[in-house]
Amino acid sequence: MITFEMIACKLVIGILGLWTMTRLLGKKEISQLTAFDFVSSLMLSELVGNTIYDKDVKLVHLLFSLVLWTLLSIGLEKIGARFFRFGRFASGKPELLIHNRKVLYGAMQKNNLDFDQLHAMLRQSGVFALSQVEYAVLETNGSLSVMLKSDPEDESRSDLKPPQPRVVLPVALVINGNIDTAGLRELGKDGGWLVRELLAKGVEDVKTVLYAEWSEGEEVHVQLKAD
Repeated sequence: MITFEMIACKLVIGILGLWTMTRLLGKKEISQLTAFDFVSSLMLSELVGNTIYDKDVKLVHLLFSLVLWTLLSIGLEKIGARFFRFGRFASGKPELLIHNRKVLYGAMQKNNLDFDQLHAMLRQSGVFALSQVEYAVLETNGSLSVMLKSDPEDESRSDLKPPQPRVVLPVALVINGNIDTAGLRELGKDGGWLVRELLAKGVEDVKTVLYAEWSEGEEVHVQLKAD
């Protein structure tokens, strides 16, 4: 028969273990959790909850489970940060739902979204008409990032300002020393163009680049690992 002392010990160990794991994995808001983070939190709650009242599970078993799960989670986080393709595969990537005020219905179907859900997400961002949206991106945590072309209240007033130029989203070119080939394809560029851009900034080895990004009307932004 399990005793109150054993339950108390397991509760204390579980709380301390979860607190330690949270500190080691870093700070994230609930809205920033990815699908893997959500599954991990469910697994931890089941892990701790099921062992507290099970008399056959010893304290050492609970400690072992917490330590092993923590190491696995940290390992996956580190691998995802080191190899961005694996991280993108594990966490998914943002999906463009609206482009130049046009809904990409194929992307909506891919993410199991209907128009009622899309409208609800837009309203949560303070947008009540699809025609106001230049870009809408479904993030990996399920939130919707919205870019408006101009202030909807001023859109019909031609006396305020001339029409704004076309809005183009920035594109990542290099992440942690690895060339993002998908970004190059999106721009219609190749590796030779990227090398020339880097050489123009005095960068000879792409492995020394922490992050490089292209933006419309701007030079390629480069940050070195040494920076």
